[in-house]
Amino acid sequence: MATISVIIPAYNEQQNIPQTIAAIPAARLRAAGYDVEILVVDNASTDGTGRLAREHGARVLVQPVRGYGNAYRAGFANCVGDVIATGDADLTYPFEILPEAVHRLETDRLDFLTTDRLARLDPQSMTRSHIWGNHALSFVTRRLFAVPFRDSQSGMWIFRRHLLDRMRLRSGGMAFSQELKVEAYRSGFRCAEIPIAYYPRGGETKNRTVIDGIGNLSQLIAARMRNGRRAPAHASPGRPLLAATVSATGATAHADRHARD
Repeated sequence: MATISVIIPAYNEQQNIPQTIAAIPAARLRAAGYDVEILVVDNASTDGTGRLAREHGARVLVQPVRGYGNAYRAGFANCVGDVIATGDADLTYPFEILPEAVHRLETDRLDFLTTDRLARLDPQSMTRSHIWGNHALSFVTRRLFAVPFRDSQSGMWIFRRHLLDRMRLRSGGMAFSQELKVEAYRSGFRCAEIPIAYYPRGGETKNRTVIDGIGNLSQLIAARMRNGRRAPAHASPGRPLLAATVSATGATAHADRHARD
């Protein structure tokens, strides 16, 4: 029986972590034939987030080095799943879609499935500056790397664990999300993007709009300079370009259009 690891990085999410864990449809995933591991990566919380996560049935891994990417890299290295699913601990991501998303991964024989929060975004769920920043960074990512993803900053991904063996992941901070998507696509894996709901955050936001935006942009430029000397797997002779596919919501046109931006 295959195992799905649901990995959730968390820093001082005492207010949200019980509801986040409860939102994971473990019973539906088990009914679909999967074992389920819920792994909370406690990123040096000081408010008892880790203790609460254990009390609500999660396995807890402590990553004392702060950073979004550092938390995920620790989680990836220590999870047991054949398939990995991710999401934040702030109630923004719709964990209820996981059974359908995993089914999509299997039936479409995908390697990497990412999510698009921007296609049908409720303006109440994200500040205007964050909406602008997400669109801008996604545009730059598409232009620099010819990837088709509409939302390069989304933090919900479902993918097969073996991908990690071929991806070069360096980012310790918020740039990890865009780096993971670029690496998955340019490594030649079968990728897709589906639109999702994105909910208002529970509790106080921890985002640093300007600092994180500059950091992500810097990572894109640095990665482009490095990758300029490394041909993407798609460019290998005789290997076709694997265009990203998306859900049956009519968003395929988005992927094709942005691939040409």
